[in-house]
Amino acid sequence: MVDAIIHGFILALGLILPLGVQNVFVFNQGAAHTQFFKALPVIITASICDTLLISLAVLGVSVVVLEYNWLKTVLLIAGISFLIYMGFITWRSKTHVNADHKSAVSLTPKKQITFAISVSLLNPHAVLDTIGVIGTSSLKYVGTEKLSFTLTCILISWIWFAGLGIGGKVTRKLDKSGRLLLIFNKVSAIVMWGTAVYLGSTFFS
Repeated sequence: MVDAIIHGFILALGLILPLGVQNVFVFNQGAAHTQFFKALPVIITASICDTLLISLAVLGVSVVVLEYNWLKTVLLIAGISFLIYMGFITWRSKTHVNADHKSAVSLTPKKQITFAISVSLLNPHAVLDTIGVIGTSSLKYVGTEKLSFTLTCILISWIWFAGLGIGGKVTRKLDKSGRLLLIFNKVSAIVMWGTAVYLGSTFFS
């Protein structure tokens, strides 16, 4: 069981650490809001989506997704469309600074949830990584070991997204002028567009 927990910890951390659209979006919302609890919709949504993907991967859905090319094509097209749209919205977003140097709220809870779902469930690269890597790795475990492996992967996701939100808030406090957040918005948009281009090249190749 210990081996399964360690394996799940290392694997989940390795998949979630790279700077991707999902991480950038969660961090950005943590930085854009005046209070941490206002960024909870995106943190909780992203965590639930990862929990769903990991659970489905372990349950064997990976076999279905990886087998049918048309399903991967649908995921790619939907993912590319959302990334282009979100990149446009993020690029145009502005951080306004008032008299006491506090930034205004960026996205409403509804938009946070909608966008978090799109970058989590409509990101083919993330979906295939989770399903392909975690789903395949879980095949070596059964019973309590498989449960321990799965719960560890899920726990890492929840801790990581909460940490991103906190990290964003800390950055916002240090950035009294709001300029850093404006730059981060531009970087976020570029990451989203870059991911869309990468996915598009994968699709056409």
